[in-house]
Amino acid sequence: MKQIKNWVLAVTLVICGTTVSLMTSCKEAKAQEETSAQQVQSTELIRTSQSWDGVELPDYLQGRPELVAMKYVFPAGKKLGWHHHPVMNYGILVQGELTIIGQDGKEKTVHEGEPVVEMVNTIHHGENRGKKDVILYMFYLSQKDLPLAVQHPEIPLE
Repeated sequence: MKQIKNWVLAVTLVICGTTVSLMTSCKEAKAQEETSAQQVQSTELIRTSQSWDGVELPDYLQGRPELVAMKYVFPAGKKLGWHHHPVMNYGILVQGELTIIGQDGKEKTVHEGEPVVEMVNTIHHGENRGKKDVILYMFYLSQKDLPLAVQHPEIPLE
């Protein structure tokens, strides 16, 4: 009888130990999963020294930089006037589709989630040909008192 009690006690200890071990493993796995889900993730969207039309970007300006971040919302069907940027700029289109047209007729359609590096000192315009508003975040590498864009109202839109 004593042997049976010792055997039952041994089996109970093994089962309890296994259960505690499994519970600990499950808790550790869950904690690791939660920690992993909270980690910062990074994805490089673009690395380039050219604008969307393949032209090399200019050298940096001399002097103290002024960084500017802008959010643009272009209604569906909206056409922007002809303009040029005297400073380098790039951005991310977060909603819709924006078509950029160079004065030479070259076009680039930027889709939701895509980056774009704008032309510098080259006249162009943009059009929202889609059915929903375009939301575009742009980042300019400028200097104090420089315009982000220079408009060319003398050039008619088609």
